[in-house]
Amino acid sequence: MIGHQDRWQEDLFVACPLRDLVPDDHILKRVDRVLDLAWLRQDVAECYCLDNGRPSIDPEAAVRLMLAGFFYGIVHDRKLMREAQANLTVRWFAGFKPHEPLPDHSSLTRIRQRWGEERFKRIFQRTVDICRAAGLVDGEVVHIDATLIRADVSWKRVVERHAERVLEENTTEDSGNEGTGTATKRRGRPRSVPVETHKESLTDPEATLTTSSHDRSMEFCYKQHTTVDDRAGVLLDVSVTTGATSEGAQLLEQIDRAQANTGRVVRTVTADAGYAHPRNYAVLEERGMRTVIPPQRERRRPTRLPVRRFRYDARNDVVRCPGGKELHRSSEAKNGWIYRARSCDCRVCPLRSRCIAPSAHSRTILIVRDYPALLRARREKERGWDEGKRELYRRHQWLAEGKHGEAKERHGLRRAVRRGRWNVAVQAYLAAAVMNLKCLVAHGGGRPAVTQAAQLLRRAATAVYSAIKTALWRPSRVTSVLAV
Repeated sequence: MIGHQDRWQEDLFVACPLRDLVPDDHILKRVDRVLDLAWLRQDVAECYCLDNGRPSIDPEAAVRLMLAGFFYGIVHDRKLMREAQANLTVRWFAGFKPHEPLPDHSSLTRIRQRWGEERFKRIFQRTVDICRAAGLVDGEVVHIDATLIRADVSWKRVVERHAERVLEENTTEDSGNEGTGTATKRRGRPRSVPVETHKESLTDPEATLTTSSHDRSMEFCYKQHTTVDDRAGVLLDVSVTTGATSEGAQLLEQIDRAQANTGRVVRTVTADAGYAHPRNYAVLEERGMRTVIPPQRERRRPTRLPVRRFRYDARNDVVRCPGGKELHRSSEAKNGWIYRARSCDCRVCPLRSRCIAPSAHSRTILIVRDYPALLRARREKERGWDEGKRELYRRHQWLAEGKHGEAKERHGLRRAVRRGRWNVAVQAYLAAAVMNLKCLVAHGGGRPAVTQAAQLLRRAATAVYSAIKTALWRPSRVTSVLAV
């Protein structure tokens, strides 16, 4: 018999609470069981006037709306409010009744501007605390990585800043003519090499032009630095800088922040070759941490003899070239010391054509600070990592890099939605908080007791089935299986 459904749905009353309309295994319902934002009202109270003005949106409701949007991959406020208008699950999660009007999308923008970056950072840190209380954070093995986030800029509003032009327009007054208003121009012989121009976006001046690979065009980006725990993939620390910031220079600060968030001492650190700075190797050795950072690869076909062919004697503070001659310390550079060979030694050296340019008189070598630590890391990698380090680096590839891929593909972090570094930081904190909450509910948090018991029974049945299947394929194990 063919059924018939009455399409008249203008019912005045619904004979069930709104919670019953949401499936028990829905991600928002599972997150609602573990998410506690009762502390938020007191934390943001100083941003509001307590005895004047119109009542604002409830802080917890506003944050729940933002989090629900990131769970669905919605990062634009207009689209989020349209989704909340039709999605009962989002309404229930944020605490709005079906007949209650939703706030305007501009209210969320004003809330972000009023609260600032630090309060959203505390929301993210609370998710770290929840995961730590659930036993999902070990804190001793961390994976560190960085990724680029495309900035929201207009290429029609990109200008070139010429350093020399800026210096000429902002000349300083002559020290001998103070008070006369006379400006001094650049002295010396004219510049033979033109000054490199610098492109800047007028729509978002904080974004910098950079790229993540050699086969891609340069774009205005921000850079997100992430620290991931090894046990369950919980994000311990997230920070956003300009795209031109070196990720290697942020490693030590990331480790310190991760230790502050977890209260545990980091024992093992993994990262890619972008973090292979001599300073990082030296400091991690001093702290007694196990380092899984591969050194950067050298050029396959160098035009001159590479630096690795020169032996550095740290005890006597000299460098020996492949020809056996000594290079002595000449001058100090920004990141190390310059060692120079004698002209008479290079003039008669049989390796001169392969070592220096025809117009040069002697070879100079830059020995960066903490160079011995870099040499030890290179020797260890050339001899071959043990199986433990190889396994840790494999976990780094799918944990740290996988988290960045998940944030970009599912939570809208491929491109910045708003302009300004602090706006991008707020977007990164909310995405990281959502990913931590997903990790929490995926490992048993937010499930009813009946569901957890059913999960345990299902795992036990799967184990018994696997044992019986193995016994059928290998009869010699029937006795051991029956004994178990």
